[in-house]
Amino acid sequence: MNGTPSVDSPNDEVLMLAVENGDARKLAVLFDRHHRVLFHFYLRLTGDRDASEDLVQDVFFRMLKYRQTYRPGMDFATWMYRIARNARTDYFRKRSREVALEEGWDAAGDADAAPGRGLEARQEAAMLRRALAKLPEEKREVLVLSRFQNLRYEQIGELLGCDVGAVKVRVYRALRELREIYSQISGRKAS
Repeated sequence: MNGTPSVDSPNDEVLMLAVENGDARKLAVLFDRHHRVLFHFYLRLTGDRDASEDLVQDVFFRMLKYRQTYRPGMDFATWMYRIARNARTDYFRKRSREVALEEGWDAAGDADAAPGRGLEARQEAAMLRRALAKLPEEKREVLVLSRFQNLRYEQIGELLGCDVGAVKVRVYRALRELREIYSQISGRKAS
């Protein structure tokens, strides 16, 4: 995550404990550290830039509102993603619409890509986006958390309420299904 504090800057736990104790200004530091990561998390799951922006704002509002639920020693990233998952569930329950990953995923996945990428690489990225969009939401989410958000399996297990072994199995199965879908889309045999 790009929420790594500099040497002289307090870590996320210290900041969140300050927020919990009434120093709402520290939430701005947390926002600066984590808003892009959360935006890309949502964009990869939803494909909707506007919804992703709304959801990021909602997460930080909820962090302030539910600050008393944060406890010393708690992994901040896990707590933040738990809030993020709940916010997404509530958002789409209210709107009950289909996920269209095809449109917005480029901005999340290709923002750091080299500008001179070849046509073949862009086509492969587009096929990967389509394959990811076809995965069931729970499999897409575990891949986004593990491969794009770089959460450790322990953090994902805590977030999903399962042990590390179960997370490994879910990631393996999601990758296997993604590979199968990708091979169908690309016309290549799965390796």
